[in-house]
Order: sequence, then C-alpha cells, then structure tokens
Amino acid sequence: MGSRDERRRHNLVPLAALISREMKSEKMEKPTLRYGYAAQSRKGEDYFLTKTDCQRIQGNAASAFSVFAIFDGHNGSAAATFSRDNLLNHVLGAFPRGLGRNEWLQALPRALVAGFVKTDKEFQSRGETSGTTVTFVIVDRWTVTVASVGDSRCILDTQGGAVSELTVDHRLEENVEERERVTASGGEVGRLSIVGGVEVGPLRCWPGGLCLSRSIGDMDVGEFIVPIPFVKQVKLSSAGGRLIIASDGIWDALSSEMAAKACRGLPAELAARQVVKEALKTRGLKDDTTCIVVDIIPPDNPIQPLPTSKKQNKLRALFFRKKSHDSANKLSKKLSAVGIVEEIFEEGSAMLAERLGSGECSSQSTTGLFICAVCQVDLAPSEGISVHAGSIFSMSSKPWQGPFLCADCRDKKDAMEGKRPSGVKVA
Repeated sequence: MGSRDERRRHNLVPLAALISREMKSEKMEKPTLRYGYAAQSRKGEDYFLTKTDCQRIQGNAASAFSVFAIFDGHNGSAAATFSRDNLLNHVLGAFPRGLGRNEWLQALPRALVAGFVKTDKEFQSRGETSGTTVTFVIVDRWTVTVASVGDSRCILDTQGGAVSELTVDHRLEENVEERERVTASGGEVGRLSIVGGVEVGPLRCWPGGLCLSRSIGDMDVGEFIVPIPFVKQVKLSSAGGRLIIASDGIWDALSSEMAAKACRGLPAELAARQVVKEALKTRGLKDDTTCIVVDIIPPDNPIQPLPTSKKQNKLRALFFRKKSHDSANKLSKKLSAVGIVEEIFEEGSAMLAERLGSGECSSQSTTGLFICAVCQVDLAPSEGISVHAGSIFSMSSKPWQGPFLCADCRDKKDAMEGKRPSGVKVA
C-alpha cells in the first residue's frame, strides 16, 4: 500500500486554481496588523507564540493569516512548551484540503477542537504530569477566532471604546456548569482541608487539586479535566480594533476594562508594557505575567486614533449581533456599515460529539478510507468508530454517521466523559 500522501495526491487542487478562486471571491484589501508583547517572570512557566507569516495555501500571499497565543504552564513548563511547538500544526492538519477562505473559516472552530485534543493526547502519552492553559488567537483579515482552555483571557477593545471578552474562564470557583460537569464525569470538587477540617482557598478538582476544569496535560488529575476549548469567532467592522491577550497574572490584577483603558492611545508594543506595568503596580509580581497586544488597523488609517471615553458604556447588546447563515453576505455589509462587530460563532460545550459535528466533509476521503477526526490517521471502514456512537441503550446515538474516531481517540473521548476511569485502556 502506498503512503498516505500518494493515496491522496489526486485530491490536490492545482495552486493556480486556488489562487484564481481567492482572487475572484475575496477582496484583496486587508487591515494592517501591529503587535507587541511584554512579560515578567516569577516561575518561568509562561510561554507565547506570535506568527504572522502563516499561509492557508503555500506560496499564496493572499491566503496569509496570523497566530498569537499564550500558554500558562503549571506544575512545570513541559506542557506549555509542547503546546507552543505543536498545537498550530495539529490545528492546520485537521482541515480538509482545497478549501477556499470562507470554507476555511467555517471549518476553523472544529479544526481548533481537534487540534487541542490531539495536542493533549500526544502530550499525555509522554507520561509527564504538567499542564497548561491556552489562549489561541487566529486573525484572518477582519475575522478573529479565539480558542481557549483555562483562565488566560483575550479581550477586544473596539474603536468606540466597547470592551468584550472573547474567552470564558474555566475556573471551578466561578463556573457552575463546569463544576457540575466535572462531578458528573467522576471528579470531586472541594476546597483544601487543613487541620481541624477547616476548608481554605478556591474550589479545586480532586485528585490533583487543580483549580481549572479545562487544560492541556494534567494527566495526574483526571481526563475529566478536558482540553476541549471554548471557541468564539467574530468579524470586525472596517474600523478595526485591539486585542489584548494575557495570562492570569494580568487578569488577577486588572479587569478587562481596566486593562483596555490603561493602554489606549499607545502603539501595540508600548501598550503591552503598560498593561504589565499596571498589573504589577496593582498586585505585584505574584505570578508569571505575560501580555500580547494586537492592533487590527484599517489600511487607510495607519495610526489608530484614541477612542472617545464617552462611548465606553455602550450596551453589549448593541455591540454584538448574531450572524444568520442564510443572509450572511447581506447582514455582513449592513453590520460593517454601522460599525458593529459581528458574532459569527460561539460554542463552549465539553462534549466532543457536539464539537466535531456531523457529516462527511472531514471524515472520509475519496480513497474509500475514513480519517480519525482528531489524530488524522487513516482508518479502514471497519475500524472507524463514530463520534456519536454510544451505549446500545442510547436512542440518540448515530453510530453510522461521521465524523469517526480511531480506537485510541474514542478511548480518550470516553475518559473525558467519565465513561471509564482515566488512564484505563479498553481491551
């Protein structure tokens, strides 16, 4: 049998055809990106990634996009560095070939889920016990997609001064739904007990004592601490905006509004330094403190003006609008014209079947082989296990419908959902 690349060679779309499709279907005008970062280290477990030269189609500059990410490690730095070095490749590997830009953006949330889970699975196979939070941001022209696990955060500050969070904190202390999910999957949630039975500190998951309900790594805690990210995708208006991506060393000291206000009017590099400075002034260096600031600037406005403070209290309901898939183009133009940020996608479920969706677009190749939706290995039809397959007593299971998982990934799915003890393999 030939190699996987040989089997799929006939699936490749000629580069000239893809470039022609990009030229015809997309506007070539795009914003300018300016970014800066700053950090102060206490434990040496914060890492970050800035990569502005990514391309969906190799050799086609029109397909460029940028990636910015923060990895806040705990119990060592191994999980943070492994995720920094591998997560992007795992996300990109989860895309079907030959997608145009719009199709690529629509497939991105599912690819992010697959990439996070694959990274976690590969890291845990190394036998190391550290973990990491991840806030992973992809900027493709005016579209911003954020995937996150843990308590690092990404906020958006728009031209009018409205601030919105593009992430959700996965702290057990603050997230009731996550506490219920962890206990339903076999974990115990409680505070640290000291002499005399007095409980102190934040809510933690036992065994392990982790304060977070989602992360990459942490195999000693239990696989009900899942790597499945919250994903949010928005489209900015032609006015652009500013992203502030930071580890919890910032957010334990500053609110989202405080961080945005502290650096308005400053270029990105100075803005990142100022946010770190304000956090240290408020709380001191009690944790690793890392910040990335990304300015998305209209092409005809190279210098972003200072937003007016009078508009800072606009209602969030006027800021975000849900996008209807049936009238996407018409609505997009309308929202852009009035300067509203368009919310395209948001999903935070920890259930892998819900996040990978249904259909065959990423689960079957024209070679007749199925592909694992997480680790991207080829499967014979008799080997693939539907992500929807459940108990024989389940009326909602769809064992005939993709996406499909290999046996190892199905085993991991069962562990994350509490269907078997973490770390126990099914013969």
